[in-house]
Amino acid sequence: MTDSNRMLTSLVQLHSALQEATLPLDLPGVEEQRESRVEMVDQLEDYMIPRLTTIDAPMLAVVGGSTGAGKSTLVNTMVGAPVTQSGLLRPTTMSPVLVHHPDEAHWFGQDRILPDLARVTVPTIDPRSLQLVGSPNVPRGLAILDAPDVDSVEEANRTLAAQLLAAADLWLFVTSAARYADQVPWDFLKQAADRGTAVAIVLDRTPQEAIEPVATHLARMLASRGLKDSPLFIVNESPVDENGLLPPVNVADIRGWLQSLAADTEARDAVVRQTLHGAIRSVSERAYTVADAADEQVRAVAGLRSDVEAAYAEATQEVTRATADGTMLRGEVLARWQEFVGTGELLRSLETQVGRIRERLVNAVKGKPQQADRVQVAVESGLEKVLLEYAERAAERAAASWRSTAQGKALLEASETDLARASREFRRQSEQAIREWQQDVLAMVRSEGADKRGTARFMAFGVNGLAVAVMMVVFVHTGGVTGAEAGVAGGSALLGQKLLEAVFGDQAVRSLAARAREDLDRRTAALMAAEERRFLQLVSGLGVDPQTPGRLRQAARRVTDERFAHQHRASGGHSA
Repeated sequence: MTDSNRMLTSLVQLHSALQEATLPLDLPGVEEQRESRVEMVDQLEDYMIPRLTTIDAPMLAVVGGSTGAGKSTLVNTMVGAPVTQSGLLRPTTMSPVLVHHPDEAHWFGQDRILPDLARVTVPTIDPRSLQLVGSPNVPRGLAILDAPDVDSVEEANRTLAAQLLAAADLWLFVTSAARYADQVPWDFLKQAADRGTAVAIVLDRTPQEAIEPVATHLARMLASRGLKDSPLFIVNESPVDENGLLPPVNVADIRGWLQSLAADTEARDAVVRQTLHGAIRSVSERAYTVADAADEQVRAVAGLRSDVEAAYAEATQEVTRATADGTMLRGEVLARWQEFVGTGELLRSLETQVGRIRERLVNAVKGKPQQADRVQVAVESGLEKVLLEYAERAAERAAASWRSTAQGKALLEASETDLARASREFRRQSEQAIREWQQDVLAMVRSEGADKRGTARFMAFGVNGLAVAVMMVVFVHTGGVTGAEAGVAGGSALLGQKLLEAVFGDQAVRSLAARAREDLDRRTAALMAAEERRFLQLVSGLGVDPQTPGRLRQAARRVTDERFAHQHRASGGHSA
């Protein structure tokens, strides 16, 4: 593989890695990195990758600079014809114009450079179009692009100007005696110097008496900003002719210099490679800062996830405690259960004669099947209230933690539903889950009692009665209650346990209760996980991949390694 192919592969990989690093969260300082990332992606697409694949294409000189500096007039005069609009109305250049030799039009198709700009051959004011103009006055090997003002009052023009300058092999920075010290153009010039872009300076519209003092001051400014080797051309102030052109002598130096570059293959190649290599170096270095910003995004997303997961994990544990510590054996559930087992006499017996209760239970239970059903209904209602209460608490906790950060607050505001409350579907889903749990408990009782259905004990309680007894035991499953030590709730649950033991035996009862407990916990966890997903889907929708920062750094290292390897080979060394 050639040097160019290896570098091209590395740049394509870097382009892909930068595209992945979207930085969606509004973290401190992220806007600057977003802009930097977009600039790098655009420059890779608009300039570096196309230029590397067509290194012999004509050199592109982009004419850019301050508002009112006379860029379009300068371009028209150098070409010798009004190919781009000039005038007093600002901004004048709203759509870029690229002038080239007629024989070299194929180099400037949409597939090679600035691919997101539509090609047109007639004047337009559409800033997303690139007007191509063929002119025999432009020498082969050179193309001139008239760009919008870098300090335009129109933001779209400023953005486009920056994009076009980043696609230049050579930047002709045009300013005037009145505007040469303006800050915005110098910010662009500093970027050009930092990136090693080839730059030539044109001091346009300069009165004769201002040439020496302004040129001297401008030269000092260039030297202090790392541009002391950039050519400086001075264009005298002069009236234009009927075609809006300056006297040809005014631009003779610039035109001659550009023609000599176009004619000298080595000189032109040196300018192109200077800018290309500088752009490659710059993008490979700046990519690390974007990777750092991507790391911050990953950490922020992890924090958002963690807050939500903690809120719902706590809610799940709270439901487990509330359905296993006797809390459920109160109110309606307790009243209906006592109706079923007739606890008045039985409970007093339990408090003093726990050891002799089993046989008495067979005859003492007064419940009818419909009374067992009432217990089930009360259990369903009680569980619904518990689940809804803790789902609401989890939503409130998760939303409160998100509101404490700008990024979390933005996600909540972007949501179409109120995430601070349990979802509208939660009540229906919890009702369904509870009914399914009760049906599973009934199925377990049927299965466990398959060989006992004809016994007096089994028939005395019925499947429904035994199932609700299992539920009573489940509701104090972690309490370890015994008799009067746990009061009414514990005693009521112990009644259920003794009822079950009278039918199934001790070991079977323990197994039934454990399986029913696990099933209830599993369904609770599933309900809370569904609620949790409302938050986590917003986070997932951001598209923040934890692997992105690493891939971006790796891609940047490949470009850097290939650049150094190329320099080593070019200097006469040998790669390992």
